[in-house]
Amino acid sequence: MESKLPKGVKPCKFDQTVTISIRLGVDPRQADQIVRGSIVFPHGIGKSKRVLVFAQGDNVKIAQDAGAEFVGGKELADKIKEGWVDFDVAIATPDMMGVVGPLGRVLGPRGLMPSPRAGTVTADVAAAVKEYRAGKVEFRVDDGGNVHCVVGKMSFGEQQLIENVEAFLKYIRSLKPATSKGQYIRNIVIVGSMTPAVYVTAV
Repeated sequence: MESKLPKGVKPCKFDQTVTISIRLGVDPRQADQIVRGSIVFPHGIGKSKRVLVFAQGDNVKIAQDAGAEFVGGKELADKIKEGWVDFDVAIATPDMMGVVGPLGRVLGPRGLMPSPRAGTVTADVAAAVKEYRAGKVEFRVDDGGNVHCVVGKMSFGEQQLIENVEAFLKYIRSLKPATSKGQYIRNIVIVGSMTPAVYVTAV
């Protein structure tokens, strides 16, 4: 993608992350208009996430075999209470929520708290770990009615980025609250870490 930069504009020295931001016609103050979800893109996001799993019994080996970097129970919870958060996503089996629940004060503000709605509290540990290691991302509308989501890297081919963006837009449309009035998707911006924003016509 950077090969198409104007003459004299030097490319970035690292592989920029590409993010999409969408302003929605919703009121986030209303509980029934909070737009949130998670998605696995057709071409991933160019980064594998470090996955932690709270599990016990047979699920410990299942999580390890699926590729989780950290698997355990109370010992991991105690470590987190001491301030350790060196992972990108936390997954828990339902029977571990007694251990995970008290971690809300630490994990919640960082967006790391396991949640059934996000698919990070699940009995299917293997599937969840594989999805997040493949780059599954979560998003939630902010107070201004905007959603932001990583859609890939600048090194991706043009068609790969197009297909990732189209997949996200399709998913966002499917999440339109029934109580949302007027135009739902109002503005779309796509931007690289170190490049000017590209404004896209809302459709």
